[in-house]
Amino acid sequence: MKINIPHKNKNIIGERLRNCRKIQKVTQEELASRLQSRGLTLDRTAISKIERGDRLVPDYELLIIADSLNVDVKWLLLGD
Repeated sequence: MKINIPHKNKNIIGERLRNCRKIQKVTQEELASRLQSRGLTLDRTAISKIERGDRLVPDYELLIIADSLNVDVKWLLLGD
């Protein structure tokens, strides 16, 4: 299913995801591997699209991404 959103960003976690990953010194490939081990198949390209705001992030992916980086979902969403 393709969803068109009228504004540029398709998610609100991209910038925080990138910053968190960089602080933890985790490459996109390493994050993809962590996600894969938790049952979520996202490649480096998909992670890049999330970080740029070019890809939607479903709730089930958000939970696994947060767990993979050991951060709270609320922080990814709101920065709090």
